[in-house]
Amino acid sequence: MSTPVLSKIEALEAKNLRTDLPEFRVGDTVAVHYQIVEGDKLRVQVFKGIVIKRHRAGARSTFTVRKVSFNVGVERTFMLHTPRVQKIEVISEGVVRRARLFYLRELRGKAARVRDVKDRNR
Repeated sequence: MSTPVLSKIEALEAKNLRTDLPEFRVGDTVAVHYQIVEGDKLRVQVFKGIVIKRHRAGARSTFTVRKVSFNVGVERTFMLHTPRVQKIEVISEGVVRRARLFYLRELRGKAARVRDVKDRNR
């Protein structure tokens, strides 16, 4: 009985999925161009950092990006398929062996680096 409802939900979500976004993984450094409304003005803000988490749930998919700004760690979670995300640029691909990089929260400086794909053999 629940399968027809589920297929209707999946069909509705399939219409809202974006196909113009690049492939990226946890550990990659990305720049997210996000549209912000300030009063009656629209502007695009770029948030650049390391992807520490991805939640894959169809149209409800999210990803969390972490950066350190003025010695304060800042994390922001974005909806993947929202029209507010103008574009996502993959700056570098990281090599990690975890699905969640929450351990980066305690690390500082060089210890918080993620290995790059070109440094994979080291």
